[in-house]
Amino acid sequence: MEKIKILIVEDESILALGLKKKLENLGYTVTNIAASGPETLEKVTQNKPDIIMMDIVLKGDMDGIETAAKLNKTESIPVIYLTAYADDEILKRAAVTEPYGYILKPYKEKELKANIEMTIYRKKAEQEEILDYEDVYRGVTSFISKNENSFKKSPIWI
Repeated sequence: MEKIKILIVEDESILALGLKKKLENLGYTVTNIAASGPETLEKVTQNKPDIIMMDIVLKGDMDGIETAAKLNKTESIPVIYLTAYADDEILKRAAVTEPYGYILKPYKEKELKANIEMTIYRKKAEQEEILDYEDVYRGVTSFISKNENSFKKSPIWI
């Protein structure tokens, strides 16, 4: 099975390196560490991760929530927030970006693993649902194409 690739977004280098070590101990691959919103956007285009572990409070003009909102416009990468903040205003702002998880610091390896595994499962289920829709669409359009003449011959009753 292919290792899950994770991008860490954390502006405190000691915390980022500690998280990297925990994730690697759990069997995940850390593709990069970004310390700001703009750097995150750049790293995502360089190497598409499967999951982004995003701190909310980042140095610079763009926080983690704004960064996730920008990513949501162009990418379909699950975000799990890692933060020390859980006040109502931040929770409301974060919820709008539809995160796959929200972990309060300090966190344990079990919390990381549980959130990552749930994210993987949810993302896979969403992709399968989209594929099912596409299969139905292809089936219907194929049926219509093959039977186009019989539809033209049939009177339409109103």
